[in-house]
Amino acid sequence: METFFIKALQLILSLSILVVVHEFGHFIFARMFKIRVEKFYLFFDPWFALFRYKPKNSYTEYGIGWLPLGGYVKIAGMIDESMDREQLAKPAEPWEFRSKPAGQRLMVMVAGVLFNLLLAFFIYSMVLFTWNDTYLPLKNVTQGMEFSQAAHRAGFQDGDVLLRADNKELERFGVRTLLDVADAEKVTVLRNGQEVVLTMQDGLMENLLKDKEGFAAYRVPAVVYETVEGSAAAHAGLIAGDSLVGVNGIATPALSDLKTALDNNRNQEILLDYYRDGVLQTTSIQVDSAGTLGYYPMRIYQVYQTVTVKYGFFESFPAGIRLGIQTLKDYVAQFKYVFTKAGASSLGGFGAIGSLFPAQWNWQEFWMMTAFLSVILAFMNILPIPALDGGHVMFLIYEVITRRKPNEKFMEYAQVAGMILLLGLVLYANGMDVVREIFK
Repeated sequence: METFFIKALQLILSLSILVVVHEFGHFIFARMFKIRVEKFYLFFDPWFALFRYKPKNSYTEYGIGWLPLGGYVKIAGMIDESMDREQLAKPAEPWEFRSKPAGQRLMVMVAGVLFNLLLAFFIYSMVLFTWNDTYLPLKNVTQGMEFSQAAHRAGFQDGDVLLRADNKELERFGVRTLLDVADAEKVTVLRNGQEVVLTMQDGLMENLLKDKEGFAAYRVPAVVYETVEGSAAAHAGLIAGDSLVGVNGIATPALSDLKTALDNNRNQEILLDYYRDGVLQTTSIQVDSAGTLGYYPMRIYQVYQTVTVKYGFFESFPAGIRLGIQTLKDYVAQFKYVFTKAGASSLGGFGAIGSLFPAQWNWQEFWMMTAFLSVILAFMNILPIPALDGGHVMFLIYEVITRRKPNEKFMEYAQVAGMILLLGLVLYANGMDVVREIFK
């Protein structure tokens, strides 16, 4: 339960920051063009609000709603989710959105997306400046990767070291690596000391989405970091740095292999092979009922050599912008899979988003996830769907090109249709969270 609250708190805080910054973009550009903003709200406030405040001599009411599904600014004279038909039925006032030139209205609508991108660039920059960029080069993962069943069917074998996708060197493991592999015709791996070229077939990404197992994970040797006091590992004399490589004469080169062997020998005494200072040794040790020996293994970054790139304050900004742009490109590249059957079934709502945050509060991971969500929010909002910023932008571009305003009744109907579509998507995505929770 504690983990749930920590993740939920991170999600609410992150989304609150993103919504406030997004709506502030609309707000500041509207005020720049002398357009009145009647409301600036974090969260929605149907029927009542948790907090509201209207400064003296101000046209804007600031508040916090009770429905945490986003937020909004109510711009005077604009067809938006408020559907204020009474105001729109009156003659246009000079301080209303509809009275301003199309170019100014276009800038007001694009401002929210722009501010989310700028926020992502800034957060990425400050994360790189504060914590640097530490990563594990794939070539340093000497035991290679452990692959999912879909990856195995594509020709990968556990222990393969990823080298190149077509002619592009695969430097670090992540979304970009997966996209490069999925789009490549040939992938080169290091297998048993020899380079092997795999010919890729179409459908790898769809199969990964269908199986929901992911692509691969690092293959890590079982190296003792610390033994538990009074445990079988401590009684057997295991110490930090011992590399556990076999059970009853059967090799267990990776931690996953050792876990499987121990699980198959619960409550039994085994012969454990291990290396200490380069010398192979064997000891007799009792496996407990949980299939463990009572030691903590070294983590991946303690086993393999990492690389750290440090950034000064001014150096961090171009690096943060590059990271933000690459994140946006990667997300756009993945977006096409949403329209496949497997991709649609993988959609998630707030539960899926919340699960991406760490179980323990970690400021570096929190800010990295917030920057990532800011990129997603910017992209999703610019999609040409009525009720989103992109829908307004689409109609404004039409107006700029044709020099004719779309009919207001048509705009109202489009807004309603867009809101129904978005509500349906929200219900579907969150419904999928519930289904996955029930059947997991």
